[in-house]
Amino acid sequence: MIRFDYKRPDAIDAAVAAGSERHAAFLAGGTNLVDLMKENVARPLEVVDINRLPLGDITEIDGGGLRLGALATNNDTAYHPIVQQHYPLLASAILAGASPQLRNAATNGGNINQRTRCYYFYDVDTPCTKRNREERCGAIGGVNRIHAILGASDKCIATHPSDMAVALAALDAEVRVTGIAGERVIPIGEYHRLPGDEPWRDNTLKTGELVTAIDLPAEHFTTNYTYLKVRDRLSYAFALVSVAVAMRLEEGKIADVRVALGGVAHKPWRNAPAEDLLIGEAPGVEAFATAARAITEGAVGQGDNDFKIPLARKAIVRALGQAAAGTPQSQTDKRIA
Repeated sequence: MIRFDYKRPDAIDAAVAAGSERHAAFLAGGTNLVDLMKENVARPLEVVDINRLPLGDITEIDGGGLRLGALATNNDTAYHPIVQQHYPLLASAILAGASPQLRNAATNGGNINQRTRCYYFYDVDTPCTKRNREERCGAIGGVNRIHAILGASDKCIATHPSDMAVALAALDAEVRVTGIAGERVIPIGEYHRLPGDEPWRDNTLKTGELVTAIDLPAEHFTTNYTYLKVRDRLSYAFALVSVAVAMRLEEGKIADVRVALGGVAHKPWRNAPAEDLLIGEAPGVEAFATAARAITEGAVGQGDNDFKIPLARKAIVRALGQAAAGTPQSQTDKRIA
């Protein structure tokens, strides 16, 4: 048993002060942190339980957007009437992840902060630069079927596991955080980071900063959207490739489109210039295939995961077709297994 101190503050400033201590970790639903502690991957000297903080509400905000409290559970978020009505892409992505039991415990803040499921990261007897910066990446040249094909480095080829974060990327959400220096707002595209030379850093949070909410913009994609998740089995599996598409059609042409990929990089992957290729185009397989090649430009396989490159392109084409037709992927459709 690794000894640690336990704190349960009632106020955000007290939680931030406690979380700023060296080797401290915030505890919310615990669906990731507790596993990491059991496997001896995470060894915090201080666990700061934030469940007493007033961060569980989901509220409308000025301008027509929606604020998701960091401690609202994934299930409460997915089934919230406003999310269901105005942000069905997000609801679909959340429901594609984990199991109902886990979604009842997992929180929104914890979901976007969950760590990679790379085998080498979880096994302390194998080399991993993300876990130990003095070691090499064991997945490079090793077993790497689930690993990154985009944005990787020679230090790390891990992927981000969140489904929710992929939808948030397509919706241009913002993450509100509070730290010792006060509050700041981080666009979701700048929140997670690629591994580069510091793969142990998953995001752009500063020491002690606490996610307090996620803001969804007023723009709604309620008809032409989809979340397609390709995985080894229908239930309780992380994505090999996932695609979130938010689209707006005007007079039979694509007026706006966002395409975010999961399971392919250290962060949800978007390629805005590639998305722009679709603006003004009529929906169709040829246009979708061109965009898919552009979105995945620079993709590199590592051997076991070479199949992900054509899989990602086919998934993009299929997801764009579903969104354009207004027939979003059902998360109970066994064809995605």
